[in-house]
Amino acid sequence: MKRRDFLARTAGVLGTAWATGAPGGNSTTFASPLLSAVAAGTTLSASDTVELGKTGIKTSRLAMGTGTVGSGHHSHQTALGIDGLSALLLHGYDQGLRFFDTADAYGSHPHVAEALKRVPRDKVTVLTKSFSRDPAGMRADLDRFRKELKTEYLDIVLMHCLTEDDWPQRYASVMDVLSEAKQKGIIRAHGCSCHTLGALRAAAASPWVEVDLARINPIESHMDAEPATVAGVLRQMKSFGKAVIGMKILGQGDMRNRVDEALKFALSLGVLDAFTIGAESIGEQQDLIRRIGAVRA
Repeated sequence: MKRRDFLARTAGVLGTAWATGAPGGNSTTFASPLLSAVAAGTTLSASDTVELGKTGIKTSRLAMGTGTVGSGHHSHQTALGIDGLSALLLHGYDQGLRFFDTADAYGSHPHVAEALKRVPRDKVTVLTKSFSRDPAGMRADLDRFRKELKTEYLDIVLMHCLTEDDWPQRYASVMDVLSEAKQKGIIRAHGCSCHTLGALRAAAASPWVEVDLARINPIESHMDAEPATVAGVLRQMKSFGKAVIGMKILGQGDMRNRVDEALKFALSLGVLDAFTIGAESIGEQQDLIRRIGAVRA
């Protein structure tokens, strides 16, 4: 399908979905003020306060990513050093960004911890991710992550990079650990990031998932399937009241020279509560904030 045809089809399908409610004939609608705002041509802002699904967590529309090409406890952002990355996060905070996106795999906990020293803890949302696939490992990660981040609680903890179609059954005991942690106030919400279409569909169907971090962009770069298919799964998630946070908005840099196109696509979908992008300098961050503010339908 040509990109122009896809965009037209997606816009039409999204409009129908939000007008008629959840898939399957359910008349209950889940409001999409974002879709309404973009459709009306209203200017949006990176620092807009958004609510993440039904979690009760309110934060900025743009999350500051710390994991561009993040693996092995390293990323483009951690290469800036603790002082460099913490300064970038604090600059974003001063611009109204309140969402710190980190992960054990990125090695960015110490960098985020340095920034957290200088801002009111209750004014920022900290999202992190664990690769643990057994209960003992997840309990250990929750303790270690809080020590590394120097915080008593974590706002959102995700099971990182799920690939199995049956992960809700396979890792039920790990999910129980996160549910218990939420009950104890150690975390505020739990969920997952998925790296296959089967895992993404399982996340949409699982009542346990409160937050999903999903790969979405218009060129199918580093995604689980072509954009229309992924958007359909995300609509289902949204209809169930889950928080949907977009990632790979710029295709891990593949759309670096097509930023406006990528941002307009993400905002026009109407299913993303927020999205994360990893700037690598204050200049890039400023440019990103400006470009988001310029997006109109």
